[in-house]
Amino acid sequence: MNADPPRLWFQVRIGEGHLGPGKAQLLALIRDTGSLSEAARRMGMSYRRAWTLMEAINALTDAPAVETERGGPGGGGSRLTPRGEALLAAYAELRATLDVAAAPTLAHIAVLADRSRRGED
Repeated sequence: MNADPPRLWFQVRIGEGHLGPGKAQLLALIRDTGSLSEAARRMGMSYRRAWTLMEAINALTDAPAVETERGGPGGGGSRLTPRGEALLAAYAELRATLDVAAAPTLAHIAVLADRSRRGED
């Protein structure tokens, strides 16, 4: 019986929107690749979907998190702004803090879930 262990999943509500693992991954891939289309490809989503998510991310704060340049002879690109870098870093810091704090409880939940699967509870 090799089920995935329990894990923490969360979103940070910001105004009417949110920042969760998918948008954080998109930000990280834009940072790493310099390309919204490459980030979308690596996440297995359409460019249109990635563009929509990027717009939603940019609407979370009063300054854009991602800037894009249109393609052309020299090619286009996307990059995180200082606001985007700070937003991604803050999300990663919160993620790390919550992972550490939740580890003992998640381990307990894993034991309880395993016992339930074996019919002990």
